Amino acid sequence: QVQLVESGGGSVQAGGSLRLSCTASGLTFSAYVMGWFRQAPGNEREFVAFIGQSGSITGYADSVKGRFTISRDNAKRSVYLQMNSLKPEDTAIYYCAASLTYGGVRVSSQRSQYRYWGQGTQVTVSS
Repeated sequence: QVQLVESGGGSVQAGGSLRLSCTASGLTFSAYVMGWFRQAPGNEREFVAFIGQSGSITGYADSVKGRFTISRDNAKRSVYLQMNSLKPEDTAIYYCAASLTYGGVRVSSQRSQYRYWGQGTQVTVSS
């Protein structure tokens, strides 16, 4: 049974930082592209960042480029999202997801490419 469990969400003031973690079980973690997505109330779930299987390739949504950093530790079966300079518009539920397909940003930014999803962690940024 595959499980992705996110943690690290919370409430922070604008300009602050948070680090999200996602730990996987039930799959060969190092074989999967990992992604972070987010969903704000009333909005569709949107791509935030992805990281390739070895960690050497990453991609970001324009809205978070330069502020967020995705990383992974295959030995710990975990992927991380360091979020700096947070803005109120970053408020959302953040989900990690796993995909066996890599095809660059154009492919790995699509929700449909991800087979497994976590339950999400809430991030709230106040002004």
